[in-house]
Amino acid sequence: MKTTKEIGSPSEPEAEATGHDSEATRHQVGESIGPEAAPLAGGTVASSPVDQLKCEALKTSIVEALRTCYDPEIPVDIYELGLIYDVDVLPDGSVHINMTLTSPMCPVAGSLPPEVETKVRAVEGVTSAKVEVVWNPPWTPERMSEAAKLQLNMN
Repeated sequence: MKTTKEIGSPSEPEAEATGHDSEATRHQVGESIGPEAAPLAGGTVASSPVDQLKCEALKTSIVEALRTCYDPEIPVDIYELGLIYDVDVLPDGSVHINMTLTSPMCPVAGSLPPEVETKVRAVEGVTSAKVEVVWNPPWTPERMSEAAKLQLNMN
């Protein structure tokens, strides 16, 4: 039995041109399908409320794991720094993460993404994990949470 189906979303240039971000598009797509299907990250729709709850619970555990990953030069975890752009969790436990780094020349470019993947794979319920480093949109300090800004005295 197939438990998910992929929903198309506009390409990044198309989304930028129309002013629609992928989260807004996903939400609208989920609404058009009906109450029995709920949008998940990455444009995937859970086919049942049980799948949705399972994915959301697993995503919460994954975020907890991400909060244990740090850029060694900054005393704030990568989630609060805003380096994690998307966490896509499917009902089968597979996970895809889009993340960025503070700079393309970041000294941990070779070690941080594999660390993230290893920590996510260790989360109970995760069957596979893939981490993709993306550069669009570029990271800026505005992506940081308020807590991170306070910790770094940036308010």
